[in-house]
Amino acid sequence: MTPEQFFEFCQQNPDKRFEQTAQGELIIMPPLGLDGGFQEGEVYWQLAKWAKAVGKGMAVSSNVAFILPNGANRAPDASWLSPEQMASLTDAQRKKFPPLCPFFLVEVRSPSDRLKELQDKMDEYIANGCQQGWLIDPDCRQVHVFRPGQPSQAHDNPQTVSGDPELPGFVLDLGPVWQP
Repeated sequence: MTPEQFFEFCQQNPDKRFEQTAQGELIIMPPLGLDGGFQEGEVYWQLAKWAKAVGKGMAVSSNVAFILPNGANRAPDASWLSPEQMASLTDAQRKKFPPLCPFFLVEVRSPSDRLKELQDKMDEYIANGCQQGWLIDPDCRQVHVFRPGQPSQAHDNPQTVSGDPELPGFVLDLGPVWQP
């Protein structure tokens, strides 16, 4: 499907969520359980609170899909777009799936997710322009930090994780994520 066809397909199926790989494979995103929904929401809420406090960029939830430069359509659990990214979008692009990769994003592993597939997805985000990404694994209490040109770093049972220097002053409190 073209990006326009994928957008229309998603609009015709509003009760379902989809992603599409760069190879065109359609992925049906299953609904989350209560804990997973809370964890994802908590991460987005803290990111949105920070973005409003600093008055820069825009935080968005998993309901926003992005057309990555490689052609994939992805919807991270929480994302932040830089002011420069926001300024690059036309009004028409803002009403559909924006053609860019978020500057910063987070994926929260749910019980149905395979770790290797999520790590590959994080690598895809970085290859498509993401400047920092976090893969949070609540069951293992791990946070994997991804940055361009660096191997991912795994942190075991951290109480916080910092977005510095890419997101100055953003610190995610993982207490509510570990204990929903």
